[in-house]
Amino acid sequence: MAGLDETRPFIPLGIAVLTVSDTRDLATDRSGDTLAARIEAAGHRLAARMIVTDDVAAIREAVEAWTRDEAVDVVITTGGTGFTGRDVTPEALEPLFEKRMDGFSAVFHRISYDKIGTSTIQSRATGGVLNATFIFVLPGSPGACRDAWDGILKAQLDYRHMPCNFVEILPRLDEHLRRGKG
Repeated sequence: MAGLDETRPFIPLGIAVLTVSDTRDLATDRSGDTLAARIEAAGHRLAARMIVTDDVAAIREAVEAWTRDEAVDVVITTGGTGFTGRDVTPEALEPLFEKRMDGFSAVFHRISYDKIGTSTIQSRATGGVLNATFIFVLPGSPGACRDAWDGILKAQLDYRHMPCNFVEILPRLDEHLRRGKG
């Protein structure tokens, strides 16, 4: 049964938040604020926060740099997951994933469907792994960020969550890179 095993310690993670938007700045970034507040309230560390425009190269540059930073365990992006011409976050990041996380999208859409019905199909939320770093690509609305954090990420980024969680496999994400060495 799912739940917290209080005998296990909480392990704080370094989580970076990237807002993808042509119209937001730090003063108007409600989705980034929502994620930052939830990250810190859960006991994790906000390792970095940035806003970039809806530009494939800018998105990739920020995310790739964070995945090479030892202080960043998780990257969460918000924005750019729709279908307009400027929505390019999945196109920027999915080709970089070493492993896709199809279950993240499926569970996100199930949670979202309960709140907004069939409008959930207008999001291309996705997730994956790059350089032993988890990446979650969320829509740009504060509600979608709340749904993803409260319904998925809060539990999966908590080492105490049972029967399994992302924290316990973090040290093994780069096993394929270490094979044959040593």
